[in-house]
Parts: sequence; C-alpha cells; structure tokens
Amino acid sequence: MRIDAHQHYWKIDRGDYGWIGPELPVLYRDFMPSDLWPHLKQHHLDRTIVVQAAQTLEETNYLLSLSEKSETIAGVVGWLDLHDPECMLQYKEFKKHPKYVGFRVMIQEMTDASRILEPHFVEALRYFAEEDVPVDLLVKSEQLAPVVELLDQVPRLRAVIDHIAKPKIADGVIEPWKSQMTAIAKHSNVYCKLSGMVTEANHTSWVKEDFIVYIQHVLEVFGTERVLFGSDWPVCLLAADYDEVVGVLTHALPETWTEHDKDRLFGLNAKEFYKL
Repeated sequence: MRIDAHQHYWKIDRGDYGWIGPELPVLYRDFMPSDLWPHLKQHHLDRTIVVQAAQTLEETNYLLSLSEKSETIAGVVGWLDLHDPECMLQYKEFKKHPKYVGFRVMIQEMTDASRILEPHFVEALRYFAEEDVPVDLLVKSEQLAPVVELLDQVPRLRAVIDHIAKPKIADGVIEPWKSQMTAIAKHSNVYCKLSGMVTEANHTSWVKEDFIVYIQHVLEVFGTERVLFGSDWPVCLLAADYDEVVGVLTHALPETWTEHDKDRLFGLNAKEFYKL
C-alpha cells in the first residue's frame, strides 16, 4: 500500500481555520478528497493520512465524518489540548472511531515551547506512551531544544516529527537543527515525515538542490524504516504543486536505495507507525 502520510482537507465556511484568509488566495477555498484524487492516482498512491489543520475538537470530528465517505482516507490525525484536564476523555471518545489513528501536538503555535515540559503535559504524554498512541509533533527548528528534552523524559513515546521540524531552508541554515535531529533520532520509536519542506524554502525561487542536505541527513539518522513521505497538500501549493513535492524528495534519494527502501518511505512505514 502506497500512502501519502500527511495532507489536509478543509471547508472554509466551517469557520475554525483562522489562519487561512483572503490574503492566502491559493488556500482560501475548500479542499476535498475529489480534489486530491487525481494527484494520488498519478503517483500510484492508494491512501492518505489526513491531519488536523485547526485546533478544535469540532474539526477532528469533521475529518472523522469525512473519512467515512472517502475510501482514500486511511486514518485521521486529530487534535487534543494536553493542557485540558478533559483531554483523556476526549481521546477515549475519538478512539472509538475506526479511522482515528492519533493526534497532533501543535508546538509550532506555542509562544513558549518550554510549556511542553510542564509536569501535567509530560504526564499526559507518558499516559499516551503507555497506550502506544501515535503522536505527531508539529515543531519549528528553533523549538527543538525542549522537544529533545521532552523525548528524554518520555522515552517510550511513539512520535513522528512533522515536516522535518521546519529547518530554515530558505536561509540555508543547518545547525543546530542537524545536531538536534540526530539526538531525536536516537529514540528508536520516533519517526520523521519528509513533508512540508517546500514552504520552508524560498517560495518562488527554490531549486531541488536546496533540499538535498536536509533530506539526506534525515535519511541518515532515521534510516529507511522510520521516514514517511507526506505531501502537506494543499499547504504545499504556496510554493509547489504535488508533482514538484514528489520530485524534490525523489531527487534527493540515495542511488543505493532499493525498491523496498522506497516502498517503506512511500507507505510501509506509515502503515506501521499509525498501526493501520
């Protein structure tokens, strides 16, 4: 099974996508499974993991209902507020749905990323680690220090770093992102999504070579069995179309990679991580 492990759907008039407005005309419209299907078909992708794009429980319920109508959706990564004392109950409700595969922690939206080290937050993640729940971590490169510390405190967490932790590709900055990702990869239950890279480059003048050092470092430290392809469609449209996103990644793959290695990147690893 070939899987796009990170994409989004949204319906603007639902009203909880405050970050998408008329100032982003490329994104300011509805994006539904019928819009993505031609791209999936072209790249022989069978299923997707749809990821929350709003910090609301309502959107998670909306995506779960959408998954009931679309065979291409293999799983839904929802949202939970781990600062909310009710988050465990909310998780147990979501868990009843057969296509609910986990949730995403929106560290990117925190003004102070060290909040993830607060005792109640760590305890919540320890609970989810014991339950072996897949957890997406959306984090920017400048927020990685507390993430490294968090993973040391919750070493059994089944986690995946979204968008290779958003390094500053447009500026060619490699450190301390490189060292911090090396430290994170030492946790054998932490994976990394090769996704969301084009929007961290110069949106209008990037070239494939801009991404090679970042992609190859992720492949080196996480190995072939803990990396997942994700298009980040339709957010990627700010800088590249679906074909270009796939091309950026395949261009940077080592010549030594086998077809089995590629199968893992484009589906098998996602199937294992999300326990599909």
